[in-house]
Amino acid sequence: MSGAAAEHLLLSAGRGPQECAWAVAQLVRRLEAEAGRRGLTTRRVQTVPGDRPGTHRSVLLRISGDGVGPFVGSWTGTLCWQAPSPYRADTGRKNWYVVARPCTVDAPRTSFTEADVDVVGCRTGGPGGQHRNKASTAVRATHRPSGLVVVVDTERQFSQNRRLALELLRQRIAHDDREAGRAVTAARWRIHDELVRGDPVRVERPDTGPEH
Repeated sequence: MSGAAAEHLLLSAGRGPQECAWAVAQLVRRLEAEAGRRGLTTRRVQTVPGDRPGTHRSVLLRISGDGVGPFVGSWTGTLCWQAPSPYRADTGRKNWYVVARPCTVDAPRTSFTEADVDVVGCRTGGPGGQHRNKASTAVRATHRPSGLVVVVDTERQFSQNRRLALELLRQRIAHDDREAGRAVTAARWRIHDELVRGDPVRVERPDTGPEH
């Protein structure tokens, strides 16, 4: 389904008991089945296993196809798997909650080409600046796509300052991209702590359809 719209959805048991990890596995299968009936494609991008066989602490899904937005929206929020615990016969609890949130997987990378950089000569002051002020050897370089601007006047030749300015822009753009990537990862991890038990957007049960 090349070129189809796609979104990522993370289902997490949060800090819930082992039954919540079991619920994640059940709900993911239910979601995948419903997506298939709607002509959507799903792929498990990342799976964190639970303590019990066949359970998952979290599953990151990539869902693509026409109508993916409304479909993901219908699965976003607190989900409830309603069934007796398969591990503890002595517990009367039957509602096991899971959080599902859309998330960003990859931060966009900023491309860098010299054609995107405006380089102009400028004069700067400072100690020993008499000679420097008389000749426009300093460089102001502006990376148009990002808006980053650097000024370099450490060398006596314009060409050397230009080279340093371009390298400095490369380094700052790479640094900003790394920071953006860390922010995306941190935001994804915060989803695990967003689980609110109760008031689910969906209640699913074994061998039954959804209740909204």
